[in-house]
Amino acid sequence: MSKAIRIHAHGGPEVLTYEDADPGQPGEGQILVRHTAIGFNFIDVYHRSGLYPPPGGFPLIPGSEAAGVVLALGTGVDWLKPGDRIAYAVNVGAYCEQRVIAADRVVKVPDGISDEQAAAMMLKGMTAEYLLRRTFAVKAGDTILYHAAAGGVGLILGQWAKHLGATVIGTASSADKIELARAHGFDHVINYKEQDFVAGVAALTGGKKCDVVYDSVGADTFPASLDCLRPLGMFVSFGQSSGPIPPFSVSLLAQKGSLFATRPTLFVYNAKREDMVASAQALFDVVLSGAVDIKINQRYALKDAAQAQSDLEARKTTGTTILIP
Repeated sequence: MSKAIRIHAHGGPEVLTYEDADPGQPGEGQILVRHTAIGFNFIDVYHRSGLYPPPGGFPLIPGSEAAGVVLALGTGVDWLKPGDRIAYAVNVGAYCEQRVIAADRVVKVPDGISDEQAAAMMLKGMTAEYLLRRTFAVKAGDTILYHAAAGGVGLILGQWAKHLGATVIGTASSADKIELARAHGFDHVINYKEQDFVAGVAALTGGKKCDVVYDSVGADTFPASLDCLRPLGMFVSFGQSSGPIPPFSVSLLAQKGSLFATRPTLFVYNAKREDMVASAQALFDVVLSGAVDIKINQRYALKDAAQAQSDLEARKTTGTTILIP
């Protein structure tokens, strides 16, 4: 019997239970996949804790990205065959050994990229893609600030932004995380526990500040992130690992320099299959070119997902983590 991690109620990591889970057979437009590696992200914690309502209610299988092998095809799927290597980023359902999934939500994994790399980079890498290329189109000469530089998205985005010719500033909480970020494209990394990052950005930029701030931290970095932006700069809030940003008056954006602010999500940017395929292809291309290196810093067995989430919340992990079925 196939195994899965299920959640039956919101709570701490202890609510993640390892259970038998029959994936069923694929219907029209669907495929049955055997996972070989499963991605691991902070959004999984949000679904477990209740910060984000669980799609479809309980019981819930969390997990937003994975790679694997096609086992069977439903009717109407003519572009895949059993044995094909695929990967995907969807809302939930990845913490399992096997699953049925809509064929139009997966992409083939090209030669030169391993299953572990694919599982580790689909959600995080396509997030970096839409942030850098579509939310704010970073170009040579731009200066960007990215919070949580040593996280999974940060280590991809730092390399990609440097490849685009930007000056890349990050924040991190310890010397080892600063060193890791610097090895992944960041020109400057501010230890926010030892230095005010607003003052640090001002010093690094000669007072000119940044064109864009990418912020997945939330409550702890707002509204200070706005003070790191030049006039007409863009504040991009795409996560809230420290808690949600409190309500604020939109006039604050005027006071801080006629700023732009947005709260984007990957699943809106990639809702159309053609956009998802283009995003994945851009990610595959930049990885295959060598401009972005996908390194996996932690591996946990699927059955140990609770420990993995505990370590993530305790900031004991760096960069990318995967679960192995």
